[in-house]
Amino acid sequence: MSRRNGDERNDRKDRNRNIGDDWKEKKQRESDDEKVQKRREGRVDRYNDDRKEKRRNVEREKKDDGDDHDRKDTRQRIGADKHGKDKNREDNTQEDGALKASEVSKVQKQDGNLNVDTAKLGRSGGVYIPPFKLARMMKEVQDKSSVEYQRMTWDALRKSINGLVNKVNAANLKNIIPELFAENLIRGRGLFCRSCMKSQMASPGFTDVFAALVAVVNTKFPEVGDLLLRRIILQLQRAYKRNDKPQLLAAVKFIAHLVNQQIVHELIALELLTVLLEKPTDDSVEVAVGFVTECGSMLQDLCPRGLHGIFERFRGILHEGEIDKRVQFLIESLFALRKAKFQGYQAVRPELDLVEQEDQLTHEVSLSDTIDPEITLDIFKPDPNFLENERKYEELKKAILGEESEEGDSDAESEDEDDNEDEESEEEDEEQMQIKDETETNLINLRRTIYLTIMSSVDFEEAGHKLLKIKLEPGQEMELCIMLLECCSQERTYLRYYGLLGQRFCMINKIHQENFEKCFVQQYSMIHRLETNKLRNVAKFFAHLLGTDALPWHALAYIRLTEEDTTSSSRIFIKILFQEMSEHLGIRLLNERLNDPTMQDSLDSIFPKDNPKNTRFAINFFTSIGLGGITENLREYLKNMPRLIMQQQKPVSESDDESGSSGSESESSSSSSDDSDSESDDSRRKRRRRR
Repeated sequence: MSRRNGDERNDRKDRNRNIGDDWKEKKQRESDDEKVQKRREGRVDRYNDDRKEKRRNVEREKKDDGDDHDRKDTRQRIGADKHGKDKNREDNTQEDGALKASEVSKVQKQDGNLNVDTAKLGRSGGVYIPPFKLARMMKEVQDKSSVEYQRMTWDALRKSINGLVNKVNAANLKNIIPELFAENLIRGRGLFCRSCMKSQMASPGFTDVFAALVAVVNTKFPEVGDLLLRRIILQLQRAYKRNDKPQLLAAVKFIAHLVNQQIVHELIALELLTVLLEKPTDDSVEVAVGFVTECGSMLQDLCPRGLHGIFERFRGILHEGEIDKRVQFLIESLFALRKAKFQGYQAVRPELDLVEQEDQLTHEVSLSDTIDPEITLDIFKPDPNFLENERKYEELKKAILGEESEEGDSDAESEDEDDNEDEESEEEDEEQMQIKDETETNLINLRRTIYLTIMSSVDFEEAGHKLLKIKLEPGQEMELCIMLLECCSQERTYLRYYGLLGQRFCMINKIHQENFEKCFVQQYSMIHRLETNKLRNVAKFFAHLLGTDALPWHALAYIRLTEEDTTSSSRIFIKILFQEMSEHLGIRLLNERLNDPTMQDSLDSIFPKDNPKNTRFAINFFTSIGLGGITENLREYLKNMPRLIMQQQKPVSESDDESGSSGSESESSSSSSDDSDSESDDSRRKRRRRR
């Protein structure tokens, strides 16, 4: 035993030693990777510094050569000051040309060889100019088609788009959209896409807000949505190749919310998941799990089979067990989320659902397509048809936003011209105009007051006293009845408190009685929409009002008890209504009230006599709910119905004679039947005595 225990201890030590060695090797590997990455970054930085230094040296040499040449020229020319000014201008133009050439080289290195005219390119930024100064400079420019004016409008457009995109959120999205459409999005579509991508990268939590903004813009300018989608896919491909996880997560999340808004086709989502799970690693599986979490609800509706295939791939990766434990737990949590039907991760929040499904334009792009990001749209370029394009966009803006701005301007001008006439017209309009509140704010406040009064009262007398103090305008009495019935239906079980309160109001004012009668008719017509618990509470409430005579019984005339005119919900309502009335009144008193001759016209629909089928259905219904005693008259009528039908079919002349003979025959038959019954009873008694 001691040897065995010693061997086990040694094995345990060896295992722990191996685990420690593996952990050390893993840490060493990670540190080596970090060192390699730092070396690469250092090389890149040194390379960039060397290029900058070379560029500075070239510029210095050019400048020195120019200075030497200037010294020679000054000996031969007169006016050294004038010559110095000209030379400075030449140096400035050379520096601008060098900067433009460097920008063109950057563009060509990033996106291949582009045939771009260097004279038409310029810097996107520049020296900061305050907005008021920029506006003043734009007013001073006489030629609106000049390059200087176009550059100033470009800078203003860039700053405006950046500001609007940066301050957008779910609360002010509807207010930002008109301001954004007021800017020239056709000219600045590259600026808009770049601003959206930068803002989304900086704050991924607002990705759904940016996607909703793009969805609205895509309905009016599909080329903007297509350009943004192409740039995001290109960003995703670059991040995937460089193994840049933060950038990849941001791009994947943006695509997921674009799928939720149906800006992009769902096939790209399945294609992206296939690429991520083809050669699974810890990072790729984690990114795929995050992607399915964001757009799984939409994929479940649009392509359930494709999503099922993706989850089968997740299951296979989980069974293989080659990934980290943390990632395995992420996959298991994703399966649990799928089982819960993605609760908590709805595709589009209600406040961000701004586009109708038929108005949305869906783009179909594949990851394998050759993508042109059109980065030249981010750089200023003079437009020879600048004024014409601006005029066209103004017309398009009016079609999108309406002519509200122009109407406001024309109104302001007309007010300046004829102030007296406007003042008189405004006074007349104020006298004639009656403001109508379409928001129903007062009605909502009234309902809130009634609800709080009902819920905060100790008993029905206190509630009735407080409710009578509420000032109701003519026509608002119905709201009191509706709120009382609504509060009663929301309770878990029926409370007699509501029935007593409704009874008190019916006794106080006949208007409330009529309103409760209307509520009875309305509730019965929509009884199929109520849940079982609400249905039971409503039925017991009206049973209390009918049982206490607070509600007139002719309201029951609306109920027609036939197989065709009732549903399962309405039959449950009638069952609970009459059972409660029988408990409140008793079966005998209820039968007397139902057989009252003055009520027969109102109760013919509940106890139908027009058709034997309907009569039989009513008898069976009340018998099945334990109230067969109230159907005695109906049973008697059903028994005598064939004879009544025969009598109606016979002629009037023969009916009198045959009625007498039938009466005598019935008497003789009844007497003979009585004799036979008495004889049978005597024979039975004799047999019992013999036994």
